[in-house]
Amino acid sequence: MESSYVTLTRQSGLMQEMRVIANNIANSATTGFRQEGVLFSEYVAGTGNGPSVSMALGNVRNTSMEQGTLTSTGGRFDFAIEGNGFFQVETPAGPRLTRAGTFTPNAEGELVTHAGYRVLDAGGAPIFIPPDAPDMAVGADGTLSANGQPLAQLGLVIPGEGTQMIREDGVMFRAEGEVEPAAQASVVQGFLESSNVNPIGQVARMIEVQRAYELGQSFAENEDERLKSATSTFFK
Repeated sequence: MESSYVTLTRQSGLMQEMRVIANNIANSATTGFRQEGVLFSEYVAGTGNGPSVSMALGNVRNTSMEQGTLTSTGGRFDFAIEGNGFFQVETPAGPRLTRAGTFTPNAEGELVTHAGYRVLDAGGAPIFIPPDAPDMAVGADGTLSANGQPLAQLGLVIPGEGTQMIREDGVMFRAEGEVEPAAQASVVQGFLESSNVNPIGQVARMIEVQRAYELGQSFAENEDERLKSATSTFFK
């Protein structure tokens, strides 16, 4: 039965990878989306009556932080990050990180995301945009200014050493640990960062995963027939 268990673990991992690939393709046009992959590892289990069995685990997701293409929008409150770094936003569950820079002032003048979450400055406080602020500009360091007068500075951060990033809600990440200023990141106004998904590469990978799954299914069916035949012979 060991071969059946080994095949089952492989099939389970391939199903997980197929779901991840499908999600990547579905978000290939989502601003600030980061492509995911599945990492497979070996799991060795003892059988209790003989040699151990090597199985495959595909339950770890790997997020690509490769820079996405910057697309010009001309929007005053559309911001893109060049380099490693994230915007900080305030959610009901706590601060979250994102690369999606589609912002706008709300009725109270606070800079918010499309979902209504407040964008935070370098000190972790909400950013207020005066309603009569003309010619608003942003510097490479994220400093917002109007008529040459600084208003606030966008909080650009990176996860600290040993900090784990947990994906939430597509383009949002939760930092399980400390974050620190992103010294090498710069902000570009009037641009948005496109998804870093490579649709052609993902479709090609989907075909490979589908073929691998079909081979595993065929092997499982053959093993089932072999076991039935062996059992039938034994009890004759």
